[in-house]
Amino acid sequence: MESNSKNKVKQPPILFDKTQAIIKELNKKLGGTLITYFNNPRGSVCHDDVLALFELLEKIGHQQKIYLFIKSSGGNGQASLRLVNLLRQYCDKVIAVIPLECASAATMITLGANEIYMGPMAYLTPVDTSLTHALSPIDRDNDRVSVSLDELTRVVRLWQSQKSDKNENPYQQLFQHVHPLVIGAVDRAESLSIMLCKELLAYHIKDEKTQERIANALNAKYPSHGYPILFEEAKRVGLKVSHLTPEINSLLLELNELYSEMGQRATTDFDDTHAHSNEILNIWEAAGILVHFQQDKDWFYRTEERRWISLNDNSSWRRTLKVGNKVEKSILHIS
Repeated sequence: MESNSKNKVKQPPILFDKTQAIIKELNKKLGGTLITYFNNPRGSVCHDDVLALFELLEKIGHQQKIYLFIKSSGGNGQASLRLVNLLRQYCDKVIAVIPLECASAATMITLGANEIYMGPMAYLTPVDTSLTHALSPIDRDNDRVSVSLDELTRVVRLWQSQKSDKNENPYQQLFQHVHPLVIGAVDRAESLSIMLCKELLAYHIKDEKTQERIANALNAKYPSHGYPILFEEAKRVGLKVSHLTPEINSLLLELNELYSEMGQRATTDFDDTHAHSNEILNIWEAAGILVHFQQDKDWFYRTEERRWISLNDNSSWRRTLKVGNKVEKSILHIS
């Protein structure tokens, strides 16, 4: 019965031939080498991405100019710095091409690019840091919630503006809901975020005052972490932005559509308590090579706890490589 179930497990599509055809066309129109980076809604910028990118860069070799397509809702800012540092070792100039969402840690990656090309629907976001700490408050689903420094400072500011007794300390009440160590960790993370932005900008902006101004604006100017920084606003912040041509933007949107199809969750239900999920979370691709992270897990519903738990986790980074006229597939052992 187990073998029959295994045979029925749904797999996400690998649309290598279709995406390669578009990348080949984009390389000609851009006049440089395109590298693509895509996260599905449950994927994120992470340190493993650095090793995946290394696979691509070793395959294509040193380039004068690399165009980096990014579609991501963010992730780890320190991984962004490592990604840009690695890219810079393999090219003289980096140009970010953004047709759609490029948020948080993905915005950080664009800070390391010499230029940013934005489409009509493209946007960046602030990079102010929120943190999910082991001592963070718990929500109604018993999960730890993220806390940002901006939220904390606004609570304190609001308290101070409305309280008649100026000597009353708002932190006495705040500590009942947010642990002091969480507040300290968030403050530290905010300082780290500004430092990361300055390090990334330093790859192409030598003036320290300009670095400081842009980094502070992206960390503290906006009232919402998800605030969309559109073309004109990006220019006002001080970023070097240009418009994508309609032709290139259309091709990038086609590419995004194919990646979105690859990134759809493929869930196989065996019965009420057993299931299997396959899902492509992160995708890196260049001419002749595709590297993706695929979540591959069995799930069991524990009735007494009313929750699903994962079993037999075979998730891994996987490589699709074109060698001559053949396409070879293998598993990358990245940890």
